[in-house]
Amino acid sequence: MPVEITWWGHATCTVEDSGVRLLTDPLFAARLAHLRRRRGALPPPEAAVADAVLVSHLHADHLHLPSLAALAPGTRLVVPRGARRAVPGLVRLAVLRRLVVTEVAPGEAVDVGAGVRVRAVSARHDGRRLPFGAHHAPALGYVVQGAARTYFAGDTGLFDTMAREVGPVDVALLPVGGWGPYLGPGHLDPRRAARVVELLGPAAAVPVHYGTYWPIGMDAVRPHEFHAPGLEFARLAARSAPKASVLVPGHGARVRVP
Repeated sequence: MPVEITWWGHATCTVEDSGVRLLTDPLFAARLAHLRRRRGALPPPEAAVADAVLVSHLHADHLHLPSLAALAPGTRLVVPRGARRAVPGLVRLAVLRRLVVTEVAPGEAVDVGAGVRVRAVSARHDGRRLPFGAHHAPALGYVVQGAARTYFAGDTGLFDTMAREVGPVDVALLPVGGWGPYLGPGHLDPRRAARVVELLGPAAAVPVHYGTYWPIGMDAVRPHEFHAPGLEFARLAARSAPKASVLVPGHGARVRVP
């Protein structure tokens, strides 16, 4: 059975495996603080349909409460351990929408149905609820283990134990950019993301977390950092990991991985 990946923009993807539908870091907003959506239509209502939602960390462009409010009652929400303490609004939303919130730490796993299991892995990224949050919750990646093993990296930099912690995977959803003209520490750019493909050896890789949001008034500042990362990642990964198939979907497009 193939795994199907739909990229809705930024870090928001739908992963369909064995009849189970998982949604990553949902962000359905036209604007978030000083950011506006510059490319790709807003995801349609069906993008919020999921059996489980995976939140990688507490930054507002990854744990976005108004977008989580679009989930159907009873949806399982998998979040980093400590998220409820760090984000009181998450507790209120879970009660109002009857969401089933499960907190996990690296190495822990959650069964989400039909033999599909989600395992949390480490990420190297600032996991605080900015701008004033304390370090209550780690940033995470997730490995979805069903018919295939799909790694959603969330936001992360390279780290020495990545290959050991993530393990063998068939598909890798990797951040290759950001939402501003410069990437700080704890991020992957196209070159570092291509190195991840080389380290993990997936059959297929999909670039995400680029080309969607950009600061208002900064359209002319380093625009290549907005448009180029996906194709640049594909070019570099083809050189360093030629056995991997790099799939670069447009916003709202679906790709199938046999």
